[in-house]
Amino acid sequence: MDITNWKILQLLQENARLSNAEIGRSVGLSSPAVAERIKKMEDYGIIEGYTTKVSYAKTGYQLKAIITLRAFMGRLKPFLSKISEFKEVLNCYRITGNENIIMEVVLEDQVHLQGFIDRLITYGEAKTHIILSNVVENNPILNRKNE
Repeated sequence: MDITNWKILQLLQENARLSNAEIGRSVGLSSPAVAERIKKMEDYGIIEGYTTKVSYAKTGYQLKAIITLRAFMGRLKPFLSKISEFKEVLNCYRITGNENIIMEVVLEDQVHLQGFIDRLITYGEAKTHIILSNVVENNPILNRKNE
């Protein structure tokens, strides 16, 4: 990863819809050279994919929450095999500490939240933190070596 690749990554993280020509003008390369670098970063797994950012509020979800789960003895593996079926879950991480799991979820309302927690409590003790606002979101990964 050279400094040019880092600049390309930063531009793509800010706006993945930029054309190769636009990126090239910013980093001083031709469009084909940018395309080649992006392809190599994809092949190496540095760029894992491209996504669309969607407003949860404008799609009918009133609540966004962080929920931690402290699994009961013997209930972690069943939870891990079931979690992908929970459509409310945007992200789920297995973590260290007192809790085993941390999830980012979207919910229609308090009734939906209650039902979701009722499904979780068969696996362990859940703690819910309602998100009020985003302070930092999707910060780009930058080249910290050159600072």
